[in-house]
Amino acid sequence: MPKLKPCILAVDDDVHILSLLRHTLEMEGYQVITADSGEAAVTAFERTLLDLVLLDIMLPGLDGYAVCRRIRSSSQVPIIMVTAMGSDEEMVRGLDAGADDYVTKPFSVEKLLARVRAVLRRSQAALPMSSCDVFRNGSLEIDFARRGATVAGKEIRLTPTEFHLLRELVFNIGKVLTYSHLLHKIWGPEYQDERQYLHVFVRSLRTKLELRHQGHGTVESISGVGYRFKV
Repeated sequence: MPKLKPCILAVDDDVHILSLLRHTLEMEGYQVITADSGEAAVTAFERTLLDLVLLDIMLPGLDGYAVCRRIRSSSQVPIIMVTAMGSDEEMVRGLDAGADDYVTKPFSVEKLLARVRAVLRRSQAALPMSSCDVFRNGSLEIDFARRGATVAGKEIRLTPTEFHLLRELVFNIGKVLTYSHLLHKIWGPEYQDERQYLHVFVRSLRTKLELRHQGHGTVESISGVGYRFKV
């Protein structure tokens, strides 16, 4: 049987952007479903088996954050936020809602397609087997087989990308991992120069791990170089 084309849900209330997304993605061989509101996006998600969601934040009715949370309540389908609000705070808010990635408007078609390819590649790639099933440090517990983490017994909701980042840091405890290493290892060559992008993801990860801080290890910044997991 021929391999089915990845199915992408594109959500935006601007008909011109929605038309551009459909045309661009279909030209690249993807199946495309569109929605122009939050409610329509949720309905499309519930009716269709999706491989990726491109989700605008400013939508009539349910906004992108609410839609993202609704999807995340039952699915780990990759979500890329497409937003005109490019502040770190807004980006962290999107990651906290469950987004895997974000693209700021205005965006180039080439950059958007590169992000789509990278996110689909990450979602389809299996994590290599670990030498241990569970990592524990203080109140932090990471279950690599289940791809989950808890702090003081409370489940911490991590996106697949955040979990990959945490895993790479924990598997290299005490080692300083450069910005370049982390960007290439977790996201791929398309993100090689996105240092600020990495900072946003680390900030989101720290916030989730330290909301109920009980003396466990944390992600330490090494100024101008990178990050390390310190216990």
